[in-house]
Parts: sequence; C-alpha cells; structure tokens
Amino acid sequence: MKSSIHTDHTLIIDELETSIKFHNLDLILGLLPKGSYLVGGYIRDIILGRKTEKADVDIVVPLNAIEIGKKIADNIGSKFIILDEKREVIRIILKHIYIDIANQVSSTIEEDLYSRDFSINSIAFLFDKKCLVDPLNGLKDLEISLLRTNSEKNLLNDPLRILRCFRFVSELNFKIDLDLITFIKKNKGKLNLVAKERINYEIQKIVQGENALNAILFIKKLNIFSTDNLSEDSFFLDLEKINYSELNREEREKFLPSFFIAQILDVVSLEKLKFSKSEIAKTKLLRKWHFLLEKKNISQLTESDRFALHKELEMFLPAFIFYLPQNFRLDWLHRWRDNNDKLFHPSNLLNGEVIKKNLKIKDGPILGELLRYLSKELAYKRLNNFDEAIYKAKRWIEQNAPKCD
Repeated sequence: MKSSIHTDHTLIIDELETSIKFHNLDLILGLLPKGSYLVGGYIRDIILGRKTEKADVDIVVPLNAIEIGKKIADNIGSKFIILDEKREVIRIILKHIYIDIANQVSSTIEEDLYSRDFSINSIAFLFDKKCLVDPLNGLKDLEISLLRTNSEKNLLNDPLRILRCFRFVSELNFKIDLDLITFIKKNKGKLNLVAKERINYEIQKIVQGENALNAILFIKKLNIFSTDNLSEDSFFLDLEKINYSELNREEREKFLPSFFIAQILDVVSLEKLKFSKSEIAKTKLLRKWHFLLEKKNISQLTESDRFALHKELEMFLPAFIFYLPQNFRLDWLHRWRDNNDKLFHPSNLLNGEVIKKNLKIKDGPILGELLRYLSKELAYKRLNNFDEAIYKAKRWIEQNAPKCD
C-alpha cells in the first residue's frame, strides 16, 4: 500500500474540496447544474496524494455541456474550445488548468463509469451532495496498486489505452492485473490503429516516469513494438543489471529517457512514430558507437576515433555510459562532468573568423579540417595558448593546403 494514499471517504472528500479551492475551481461550482460530477484522473491523484504541476479536470454534466462551458468561460474570462461538437465535449483553459466538460452519456453515472478505461479512473464525486461513486472498486485497486479494467471492449475503443497501462506502471509503480496482461499480449497489434503522434506522446511519458525502468522491462518482455531486430543486432542490454545510481538525479532525469527509448525502438520505428529529428539523430549515434565498441576495445581506438566519439556524443554522453565496460563508466562520467576537460567537451582556442583574418584562408572544407585538427590538439593537451594555436595552424596549412602550380 502507498503510504500517502487516502482510503477514508470523508478524508478523500476533504482533500478534494481543499484542492478545488486551491485551484480556484470553486469559482465554477455555482455555474454547474445539479447532478454534475468530477471524474477520472484528478480524483485518482488526490487519493494517491500525488501532486502534479498541471491540473486536468474532467466534469460530467447531465445535459448542455457546450452551453454550460461557454457560460463558465465567459464568467471567469478563460479560453473556451469545443473538442467534439457532436458529443458535446468542451475545454476551458484557466492558467495551468484544463477543465474538460462533457455530457453524461448513459442514464446513470454508474453506467458512464463502467465505460471508462480502468477502475482507478472510474471514481466520481457528486458536487452537490459531496459524495463518492465507486461502482468498480477503484478505491480498493488504488490501495493495492493494481491496474484493472472492467471491460476489454473499453480498451479496444481506444487501443492507445494498451500503452497507457505501461504509463501507469512508470508513473505510479502499479502492477498490471493478470487478465489485463493476457489482453495486452493478444491485442498489442491494435496499436497500429492509433495515430503515431499519440503513441509518441505516451512513450515520452513512459520513459520520463519515476519507475520508467519497470515499464521498459515490461514493454520488452511483452515485445509491445515487435522490434525483433533490436535483439538480433545486440543493442539490447540487461537493464536489470545496470547500476543507474552511477548517474546523479539530474542526469537520470535528463538522459535516461533517451537511453530507454533506444532500448525499445530502432531508428526506423522512431521515424514512423514521428519522433523529433534530434531524438532520431541521437539514437543513430548511440547505436553507431555501441556497434563500433563491440568490434573494438576502447583502448584500441585511435586518437581520432576517441576524439570523434566525444565530439559526437558530448551533449548526451550519460545516455551512452551503460554501453561501456563497467570499469570505464565512473571515470568517463567524472571527466564529462568537468566542463574544462577538452577531450570530453571539445572546444577551440581559435574560431573561423580569427583564422581567416590571420592566415588568409577562405571558408571551405580546409577551414573545417583545420578547426577540427586544432580542437583535437587542444583535447590532447598539445596546445596551451593563442600563439601556439596560430603557429600550429600555419604549419598545418603548409602541410595540408592544396598546392597550386
């Protein structure tokens, strides 16, 4: 059981009312008709004692959601968006709060709750009577940290909910009900029916959760994305044997998401799922150097190879650290954390404009090669100051610039 979880109805209602006042939601209560309910994740997070930066509020009203939403937005001076005109679903944006209002679909709120994805999201709070409605024992499932669905059909109505199971593992450290696991195995292919952008968003949330490792292990075990070629090219690591504490907290938050993404998706999959160009480029480089180091021992890398590695991986080296032999990791991390280490953070004593002005050289490949040479010399401590850099640059040009007859 989670130590911060609220299980007493009175306490939960007190916490809900405190939170409603904190977010100034009490401003809209008088504009809601009787029989209006607060539903979904907002209640779940209050029960779990979970604080989030943004509040997403879902409200169900008996009728006329659009009319009610417009009235509320006008009254409190907030942005108003119609999300689904036919089904009457609207959104009000009030600073950091998204308030979604929808019509009750069924004749009773219980029937509406039966159609939701998971039991932990199927709890409602009736505003005017200040009572909880929990027809699927969502409170009990929250208490025992169990993710369970009332109906597989509810998940198939939106197959993204299959992936959302792993998000709850990552963010809340929940267990997945055995029947739900069987369902996931059987229906994981249905994810192909979901918009790629939505899958992308869920994956980003999964890899950023406090318990992302557990979720990634589950995803790999069930082969959710069917990326068999990752196993074939040995890109997978034994994630359970890695000492993640070698990274500090900031490094884990910043770099582990990219490391985990590379463990469950190859470059082709990233492209299909519309990941950013920078994330795709990052994964390509992680794979490139991983494969090279499988063929070559680090001590066998030439100066140029080692310099190229640090230049290409400089901005995200901690995401690569676990592909190194254990005895190299801490030393590399310490050196990477030192911004003055010129091998791990390649820089230059001269820039292109200075070289062009002092050495009468023009833009082009030769200038690029020269800058790289000087940066490598600095990385290996063969340069100390501006004058030495100018001198070495002149010598390099004499030896490497094309000769004219």
